[in-house]
Amino acid sequence: MGVERVQEIANFSKETIPEEFIRTTYEQPALTTVQGTVLEVPVIDLSDPDEEKVVRAIVDASSNWGMFQVVNHGIPHETVRKLKEVGKAFFELPPHEKEAYAKSPGSQSIEGYGTKLQREVEGKKAWVDHLFHKIWPPSEINYQFWPKNPPSYRKNNEEYAKHMHGVVDKLFRCLSLGLGLDGNEMKEAMGGDNMVYLLKINYYPRCPRPDLALGVPAHTDMSAITILVPNDVQGLQACKDDHWYDVEYIPNALIVHIGDQVEIVSNGKYKSVLHRAKVNKEKTRISWPVFVEPPPDLEVGPHPKLVNEANPPKFESKKYSQYCFCKLNKTPK
Repeated sequence: MGVERVQEIANFSKETIPEEFIRTTYEQPALTTVQGTVLEVPVIDLSDPDEEKVVRAIVDASSNWGMFQVVNHGIPHETVRKLKEVGKAFFELPPHEKEAYAKSPGSQSIEGYGTKLQREVEGKKAWVDHLFHKIWPPSEINYQFWPKNPPSYRKNNEEYAKHMHGVVDKLFRCLSLGLGLDGNEMKEAMGGDNMVYLLKINYYPRCPRPDLALGVPAHTDMSAITILVPNDVQGLQACKDDHWYDVEYIPNALIVHIGDQVEIVSNGKYKSVLHRAKVNKEKTRISWPVFVEPPPDLEVGPHPKLVNEANPPKFESKKYSQYCFCKLNKTPK
């Protein structure tokens, strides 16, 4: 098999964890989390008929937090439940069945079942296994990375993708209007209907030393926006004013992260959120982020209408694929 999966390591880690999972002291959750304070991330009702009010709330959250939760978002609760059910079932399959979907060594594609995602700083590993595959548009889907077991995996994921469009369109419209642009301009700057929806399942097994390990280290998302649903085990943390806080998500909400590309197109008005994931001693944590991304060859830069002599571009334009390569490989941008 070649690669040791965290799920297998967790099975024989009873009281300690291997050295490579112990984070440095400036990263360890027990030492760096503000205790006793939960971050009250803004909650926005997407069904509110007062669009101006929704736009104001999204602008405020995107400028000051880079993260918010949306309720009454139009994705049926049952659709979300079924997405979670089949994702969890995949990770409960025997190892050899999961390995059939493994990324091949040296592959340039992010899709597939895996453990390591990016260059590991100081050799430290994250306490997580994952599965990546695109769920939209149809021309970008590679079903080789979609599990055939459980049998309803494909149907449930396609149903979720179908319902995702309404949320994506509403969010981009509000982000666009909030910048003084026409409602469709932010989405068009990201590739319009050619935007890619990349699903990731993060599987964080129980960890005997959650005080020392991280599921995912601190990062901002490369995407335009990320729309995430978790299971019922809390673990998301966000950095606000240089401090790490627990983020408590509310049932049936979607968590929205502003990603790097929206920060770039907005020329810094909206902020991509620095966040990380903790792990749990008693329970397995799972999350399902969908990264809404520009097509790989699209050049993304500050929107021309937002740049002038008084407000020069704060970012250089770059093909999205090039941006991702630099960030994942920790090379200068």
